[in-house]
Amino acid sequence: MSSSAKVLDPAFQAVGQRVGTEIWRIENFQPVPLPKSDYGKFYMGDSYIILQTTQGKGGSFLYDIHFWIGRDTSQDEAGTAAIKTVELDASLGGRAVQHREIQGHESEKFLSYFRPCIIPLEGGVASGFKKPEEEQFETRLYVCRGKRVVRMKQVPFARSSLNHDDVFILDTESKIFQFNGANSNIQERAKALEVVQFLKDKNHEGKCDVAIVDDGKLDTESDSGEFWVLFGGFAPIGKKVASEDDIIPEPAPAKLLSIDGGEVKVVDGELSKSILENNKCYLLDCGAEIFVWVGRVTQVEERKAAIQVAEEFIASQNRPKATRVTRVIQGYETHSFKSNFESWPVGSVTTGAEEGRGKVAALLKQQGLGLKGLTKSAPVNEDVPPLLEGGGKMEVWRINASAKTPLLAEDIGKFYSGDCYIILYTYHSGERKEDYFLCSWFGKDSIEEDQKMATRLTNTMFNSLKGRPVQGRIFQGKEPPQFIALFQPFVVLKGGLSSGYKKVIADKGLADETYTEDSVALIRISQTSIHNNKAVQVEAVATSLNSTECFVLQSGSSVFSWHGNQSTFEQQQLAAKVAEFLKPGVTLKHAKEGTESSTFWFALGGKQSYNSKKASQDIVRDPHLYAFSFSRGKFQLEEIYNFSQDDLLTEDILILDTQAEVFIWIGQSVDPKEKQNAWEIGQKYVELAASLEGLSPNVPLYKVSEGNEPCFFTTYFSWDYTKAVVQGNSFQKKVTLLFGIGHVVEEKSNGNQGGGPTQRASALAALSSAFNPSADRSTHLSPDKSNGSSHGSGPRQRAEALAALTSAFKSSSPKTGTASRVSGRGKGSQRAAAVAALSSVLTAEKKKANDSSPPSNSSPPPESNAPVAAEEKNDDVFQKIESPEEVLDLKEPGETTPVSKNNHDDADVNQESLQEENGSDKSLSVFSYDRLKAKSDNPVTGIDLKKREAYLSDEEFQTVFGTTKEAFYKLPKWKQDMQKKKADLF
Repeated sequence: MSSSAKVLDPAFQAVGQRVGTEIWRIENFQPVPLPKSDYGKFYMGDSYIILQTTQGKGGSFLYDIHFWIGRDTSQDEAGTAAIKTVELDASLGGRAVQHREIQGHESEKFLSYFRPCIIPLEGGVASGFKKPEEEQFETRLYVCRGKRVVRMKQVPFARSSLNHDDVFILDTESKIFQFNGANSNIQERAKALEVVQFLKDKNHEGKCDVAIVDDGKLDTESDSGEFWVLFGGFAPIGKKVASEDDIIPEPAPAKLLSIDGGEVKVVDGELSKSILENNKCYLLDCGAEIFVWVGRVTQVEERKAAIQVAEEFIASQNRPKATRVTRVIQGYETHSFKSNFESWPVGSVTTGAEEGRGKVAALLKQQGLGLKGLTKSAPVNEDVPPLLEGGGKMEVWRINASAKTPLLAEDIGKFYSGDCYIILYTYHSGERKEDYFLCSWFGKDSIEEDQKMATRLTNTMFNSLKGRPVQGRIFQGKEPPQFIALFQPFVVLKGGLSSGYKKVIADKGLADETYTEDSVALIRISQTSIHNNKAVQVEAVATSLNSTECFVLQSGSSVFSWHGNQSTFEQQQLAAKVAEFLKPGVTLKHAKEGTESSTFWFALGGKQSYNSKKASQDIVRDPHLYAFSFSRGKFQLEEIYNFSQDDLLTEDILILDTQAEVFIWIGQSVDPKEKQNAWEIGQKYVELAASLEGLSPNVPLYKVSEGNEPCFFTTYFSWDYTKAVVQGNSFQKKVTLLFGIGHVVEEKSNGNQGGGPTQRASALAALSSAFNPSADRSTHLSPDKSNGSSHGSGPRQRAEALAALTSAFKSSSPKTGTASRVSGRGKGSQRAAAVAALSSVLTAEKKKANDSSPPSNSSPPPESNAPVAAEEKNDDVFQKIESPEEVLDLKEPGETTPVSKNNHDDADVNQESLQEENGSDKSLSVFSYDRLKAKSDNPVTGIDLKKREAYLSDEEFQTVFGTTKEAFYKLPKWKQDMQKKKADLF
């Protein structure tokens, strides 16, 4: 068999044709597919190959291949993984990005596939190690690093392993402890909590206690004491000792080297894309990372050799083990690679990519294999993001010199290309308070002075609204759909009305072409949907016409509506609407293509040939989320891969680039001085992305503050509004979200953050204070005499309610009094009694508050004014409590609230809810696609219309969406919605 015929390993046939992860382990020097049940398990004695498939622009697939080298794997196995990675790439058309992953130094992109973390296991199949006895639990201590993806490393279970700078997790058979070093990062503490939850579910079936212990805070509470007892008692811990694994390579100025005959030679001169020849391979040495660049017409053997050269280069330079190696193919370079060049001119690489695929297809044909796996996926037509709530208040101002002039209601929607405008839209989103969309619009012919004034006045309005609005900067021609949808219709006219624009035109001796009701004007109507119904004035000549569109021609008192032969009825309707908007009450003359009158052509200066092709649409690309930094005065980006809402950390400013728009997201805990630089940061990003990624410099740019995210931002996340309202820093928020509101901690609180006795005591104390506000003043009074004059609802009832709640809490309290017993369960009857008692008291309190409102001249009780004021304040608290069950939010994590007669626990209820939300509930009825469609002639009744697709059979689901239900529900919500709309199932 020829060497070329060996390129495709049988294990790699027909791979990479679905979005998601595929993994192979090297066994006896061959790649063996790993069962999905073992994904995320990596044995230290083995090597693995991981393929991650994503869908890129136009619907084509993009590939990342990682080969993971365990600490104890053999040299031969590691070499096999590297070689087989090149073969896998060849089977995919030779365009994947390849990454070498060393255990303990994995890239953030790799770790993002296995959130919250991977925990390497002792042993390995191919290495001959034995697997650990899973049935025998072993206490383990881990150090936890990383604020977005976590790198877990097992360290010896000894006090000497602890230090003040890191976060540690101690996993024992009955309890998991999180130890926060005094100098540890708040965000690392928050991510470690996700690992705690992961270990609890994975190693303990969700049934163990959890405690949080803070460095330097030794308390009498059992958690801190219990933690130190496991280490032989409390004693000071030492400073962090750096090991080889802690050595992080320093970034260095990029240096390009060519690979020629297995040797590397330095390429002199400035880094330029033009230097890279498509028949060669190069090394780009960036210090912390080595890139191997492969020309698209190089052979497979050359690519294998280039990877080997990179390994030898690292060894010869004595680089740290953490040095990353990434191989990129010409035309599919990553952002981190291109950022080392001054600029990266955007060019077409389609020919090269298809050429590579053609070579592989020919190779497969020689081997008698089908072309399955190389067929180009069908393009995906991405829809628009959600639009803002309608029915809001619209205000528009035009900039004129140093002032802004409000537009009359009848002129809102009419924009001049020589002017700048400020738009404020006030609306209600759900049950939230008023939301604001504030932006400035710059006409393409507007002058710089007007743009600066618009920006200044917009910032003033933003500050006057206390920083709550979503603030945007929008250029003519790049209007986003949610902006256009606010105006019905949206019309852009020539010229300008501002004095600054008029002066510039006069100084240049140019004719003023500003639109008037008497001028000759041709207005193009190209789209009709609510989000893109933009009408734009174009040159009033016949060559501006297009058979796929409609136009409005104004000539003196005559107004024509011209319909291209390929135009739609909706376009024709919009043309009439635009004509009425510009000249109310006008009599419209219809001119269908081919039937125009001489008057029509005369207004356009005579009949000429024109286009009959539809304008191409902008390419839609996947969104990217970035953190940023300034290193040596250079603006640096760090991509957050496979991002989610949890990556929006309150201490950060982040950049979301959707290609169509750019958002600067600002966390609540960001320093106020840094918040002021948000626009400058956004502009720097746009400039960088324009030079490297071909982003339009006029892309819409927004400033979004945490807690005020609009729908067209949240659509790129699986958004949970309950997370958005939690207060505190990253760690405090994560504690609340994972363990309940009763576990809210202070940043410098002691090791009892988990709750336990303190949680219950705090909860009961808060309730006691609400029921008996004078308790602090008269602690020696009996319950019956304590503030009894304030309300006649019955202090005895309060005492009974408190007693019932106390009993309910104590019934499930652990014998050891731990900080947070997630697996504990309260007795339903006791909880029910507590709810009933509390319900009785709250009802009585509300009734008394309503029935006995004191007259304005009433005098306070003789004892004291303070208790009355406090009691009245408590009435407000009672009014805010919708049901007694809300009080039980103070329960311990894992304890259940009676939610139904069958008394399911929270875990079961949440799982059922999750299944229902994802449409994966197997008990759902099955209906045909034709009946489930939104426009069906025979629609199904009595189903959840928000998840029509869930009622499809697995086979028909695959036919309609081209993927499985499991893969579909792993997509971001916005992508699910787009595909559902396309299939008429939305």
